Amino acid sequence: MAHLLMVESWVGAMSRLLPRAIREGGHEFTFLTRDLHHYLRTAPEGAAHPLLGARHVLTADTNDLDTLLPYIARLHPALGFDGVLTSCDYYLPTAARIAARLGLPGPAPEAVENACRKDATRERLAAAGVPGPRFAVCADRSEAAAAAAEIGYPLVLKPVDLCAGMFVRRVDDEAELTRAYRVLDAFPVNARGQRRAPLVLLEGLLHGPEVSVETVTFDGSTQVIGVTDKSVGGEPAFIETGHMFPAALPAADAAAAQETAVRAIEALGLDGVVAHTEIKLTPDGPRLVEVNPRPAGNRITELIRHVTGIDTAAAAVDVALGQRPDLRERETGLRSAAIGFLVPRTVGVLEAVDGADLVRAAPGVLELQLAAPGTAVKEAGSNNAYLGHVMAGDAEGPAARRRVESLLSELHPRVVNR
Repeated sequence: MAHLLMVESWVGAMSRLLPRAIREGGHEFTFLTRDLHHYLRTAPEGAAHPLLGARHVLTADTNDLDTLLPYIARLHPALGFDGVLTSCDYYLPTAARIAARLGLPGPAPEAVENACRKDATRERLAAAGVPGPRFAVCADRSEAAAAAAEIGYPLVLKPVDLCAGMFVRRVDDEAELTRAYRVLDAFPVNARGQRRAPLVLLEGLLHGPEVSVETVTFDGSTQVIGVTDKSVGGEPAFIETGHMFPAALPAADAAAAQETAVRAIEALGLDGVVAHTEIKLTPDGPRLVEVNPRPAGNRITELIRHVTGIDTAAAAVDVALGQRPDLRERETGLRSAAIGFLVPRTVGVLEAVDGADLVRAAPGVLELQLAAPGTAVKEAGSNNAYLGHVMAGDAEGPAARRRVESLLSELHPRVVNR
């Protein structure tokens, strides 16, 4: 039985999938957090959060590496950690630093830090010749205005160190650039209490469908699990509205996307990681969007498992322990699986979701999860605003997306102002 240290976590699906994978692998974990109430608040009423099934729950300032690393080093001889992991993007570099300090398996901290910083990713991939958009890293509005004029509108403005599409905006002129900058300036600290880097990334707008390539890199070799498609809405924001695995793509497009993802992972120097690499399939070929050195979010891990039998959350546990993961495909009875998200169209308070009983009883439904009545409904500006999702599979071919879109059309959030 191995003992893992889990440093923080997202509070969504992965906060349940990783503890499950650890437990099903015959292992145990210690959970380390700076704010236990952050997780207690997200547990269903009357239920304990799976993260609290840890062997130990430790509280320390996970945002202060200077005190955290010596603290964990002092605990290590007594608790005996065999690996370190996290599902939360904001703590991927921290987990890598801890693993390196303890001499445990894990990716190079510098590689993880570069992957988690959008500006560093762009610079390193451009130097390696991995195709991407024209870009500029800007320290203030005047630099951004000058760079925008040089690159040309329309552009995409991105904070360099936020997640889930937060504050990523399309801008079509200087007035929109100024507005996007002003909104971002009002958010100096992220949701985990970390001060945001005062930089933005400007990129030329890429046209074409977006996909993600799911991979596992171990012992210097990257294995592609498959390609997931993505639907995006909510302009000028970029909100993921659904996914299907595997993507219904021509073989040549899928191969080109896979090759681009593997090149990007190699260029960043990532090893010992499960990765989720986002790519635009433009008329000029694949263009790299970003590399996320952790399993895919938005329940893509479950789409993969439903179709292939491969558990990428379990693979993340294995590579954190320095063990080669089992990536053999198994017959599941499904040829595709898709998920669609219920994105709010108005703000207020959720009274109910009409049509839920009908969808829940429909054939082929794998999951239906909806926000509870009384939930505050906020403006949909990122992937954090969903009111729920529906997941369905197709046993014959790539029709899961059509099935999910049909089911979503039956769900009608009733939002009221109080």
